[in-house]
Amino acid sequence: MAITRDVAYARIGQEVAARAVQLWEVALELHRTPELAFQEHRAVELLTGHFEREGFLVERGVAGLPTAFTARTGDGNGPCVALLMEYDALPDMGHACGHNLIAAAGLGAALSLRDALERVNGTLLAVGTPAEEGGGGKVTLTEAGVFDGVDAALMFHPGVHTWTWAPLTAQRQVRVGFHGRAAHPTGNPTEGVDALAALVQLFNTLAVLGRRLPPGSHVQGIVTEGGTATNIVPAFAEGLFGLRGGTTAALDDLDAELARCAEGVALSTGTTVDTVRVTAGYEHFRDNDVLSGLFAEHLARAGIPAREPEPGVYLGSSDIGNVSTRVPAIHPFVAIMDESGSDHTPQFAEAAAGERGRAAMLAAAEALACTAADVLLTPETAERAWRCLRDKVAAGL
Repeated sequence: MAITRDVAYARIGQEVAARAVQLWEVALELHRTPELAFQEHRAVELLTGHFEREGFLVERGVAGLPTAFTARTGDGNGPCVALLMEYDALPDMGHACGHNLIAAAGLGAALSLRDALERVNGTLLAVGTPAEEGGGGKVTLTEAGVFDGVDAALMFHPGVHTWTWAPLTAQRQVRVGFHGRAAHPTGNPTEGVDALAALVQLFNTLAVLGRRLPPGSHVQGIVTEGGTATNIVPAFAEGLFGLRGGTTAALDDLDAELARCAEGVALSTGTTVDTVRVTAGYEHFRDNDVLSGLFAEHLARAGIPAREPEPGVYLGSSDIGNVSTRVPAIHPFVAIMDESGSDHTPQFAEAAAGERGRAAMLAAAEALACTAADVLLTPETAERAWRCLRDKVAAGL
């Protein structure tokens, strides 16, 4: 006889509680040995070791990424749920983004759900996703087809808010190089064409542009090359610009606007300009209301109420955006410190190994597992989730 969702929820709660010590030890071990993007070899061995001992079919080096992996179980005859795990750390700050908690929660959700259901009708897929901090591991995994056939991609992120979903912008980096002509600034000043002056003018133009950009869009740039000596008019100057947009369409508009500004500056200064995308970038995150609503309900049972994000507040960008464009996905935040704090700080790293971090990780593991159970046990849940995604894509949201 098929297991009901209520029975599954109760069993999941029992399984997470029984594994609490194991999961916290995993989180602390990751915290003690932080590894940077694409260098997370110890983390992969730790996590895949747990999956293999529990009978999951593990594949390492997925999509050509040495520190990406999948762990799979189920009969394949039904929906497919993916639980996503991050485990890379920040330079000099360790786990100041709390990825150790993400990994432990994903591990706990997968193991607890499998044991609670006894038999998985469908596919339960745990995906180890490296290099979220600037490396875009999920972009590569998505393009390689790792999420093809997935009906729900689920993860949580620790933060300073408990929000049902993540307002994450689209972003990419663009390199702009101006070409002029070198000259001596006093010996033959009229022969020079100052590439650095053109780059400075572009910064000024973008400052004016920034006043009329839509919410969630902005440009931040740095000078990467500006000449070699003060007595030589720079023949080449280059800037690197980070672009963000509230939606991927808004980012494309901003990218085109940057190119137009650069061409206009080149025309007015007598220079020539090259504009090159350095990264493919991240798409904006499309929250799946169906799945995030279920997660919030399950999280509330653990005594942690979640609310909608504050309008107009954006929390950066992430490669989860590229996943959310293609399959139904969630990325809720669960607070591990007060709203007066911030991630990417030493205080946040400390909180990621503290008692509130432990409580958030265990509650998230249970809520993720229960949400996955909703998808696996009730086929219409996946149907509703896909309809939600299609509607958002059609509306450009």
